[in-house]
Amino acid sequence: MINYKMTNASTGFMVVIYTLLVVLALCFLFPFIMIVSTSLMSQAAVLKYGTFQLIPKTLDLTAYKIVLSKGSLIYSGYMITIIRVVVGTSLNLLFTAALAYGLSKRYLPGRNGFITFIFITMIFSGGLIPTYMVVKSLHLVNTIWALMIPNLINAYNFIIMKAFFDQIPESLEESASIDGANPLQILFRIVIPLSLPSIATIGLFYGVTHWNAWFDAAIFINDYDKMPLQIILRDVIIHLTGDKVGLSMTVVNPNIKRPPTIAFSSAVIVISTLPILFVYPFIQKYFVKGAMIGSIKG
Repeated sequence: MINYKMTNASTGFMVVIYTLLVVLALCFLFPFIMIVSTSLMSQAAVLKYGTFQLIPKTLDLTAYKIVLSKGSLIYSGYMITIIRVVVGTSLNLLFTAALAYGLSKRYLPGRNGFITFIFITMIFSGGLIPTYMVVKSLHLVNTIWALMIPNLINAYNFIIMKAFFDQIPESLEESASIDGANPLQILFRIVIPLSLPSIATIGLFYGVTHWNAWFDAAIFINDYDKMPLQIILRDVIIHLTGDKVGLSMTVVNPNIKRPPTIAFSSAVIVISTLPILFVYPFIQKYFVKGAMIGSIKG
């Protein structure tokens, strides 16, 4: 009888949990569906029916034709953002893995001091002006490297990756060392293949950060043709909701002088969001396992 009551209680609890998860999923999904629907509506339909339509009565691709038309800065923004994500994430993973692997060795002299110093950077930063002065002294201003080099290693991501490296048995590395492998060979042929869940998770963190970043580009980049996609999206939304609404169209495409529409800004949002939505499912299987590493062992 007790087991029967416990089973009913567990079933009821699971029903409540799944119901809440479905409701939350719909709450997160609904705004994106609305954005997609609005981007497929004409300005006349938006004015007549409003933007709250799950399925537009008529499909209008005018907004996408404007966004993707010849001369649009969306193309250059996409290219800059893709280069930043691919090259920046690769450099982030390379330097973070090398540092985490080195500081995971307990016999390294001064190991605790280095780790403490890195941890302090999570709490205190150098500040915007000193960072700009350093970037300027390195002649990186108005170059794509200014968007990647100043943030090569994130302290939080380093701690997660180091925690994973700490769990790898030292006997594996000792065996490889006896066979004549040097530290770099051990890192790239043994440690990294065993650390794919951690690397996929950290790569996701870095990649999403690069894709969504806009503030550093606003500070370090002066030429509009070198701006990433998120800066263009930001300007479109700001100009659309501000007084100078006519500028957002010329920001994306200097050849078009007509004022923007809500469908236009929605199309820009959709175009800038879809790549992340397509990539995430392929690395989701590593995400949960890798994200729990830091809570197991620090």
